[in-house]
Amino acid sequence: MMARAKSAPEPTFEEALRRLEEIVARLESGQLTLDEMIAAFEEGSKLVRLCNRRLDEIEARIERLVQTNDGQPQLEPFQPEVPDTSTAPAEHADEGDVSLEGRANP
Repeated sequence: MMARAKSAPEPTFEEALRRLEEIVARLESGQLTLDEMIAAFEEGSKLVRLCNRRLDEIEARIERLVQTNDGQPQLEPFQPEVPDTSTAPAEHADEGDVSLEGRANP
């Protein structure tokens, strides 16, 4: 039976973000062939998913200290505020745009 090769460890959030910036710069340069563009897009998509997963993991670890009515501190799970975007114009409203949140922009 053949031993499975160990894969490289996942990059840190910061490394993934830097790599995403490099990929975007390469894609915007206009110097890539179609095959290179597709490969770069695929790599970028994987990195976006990795960044989203890391952010979700970190968010789950964050707790917010609040004060109860009797003045005692109490820990509550982190509840991110969701901005109301219904009135804000979309900067990138193209169908299929991928945001860092991993959802397609409307």
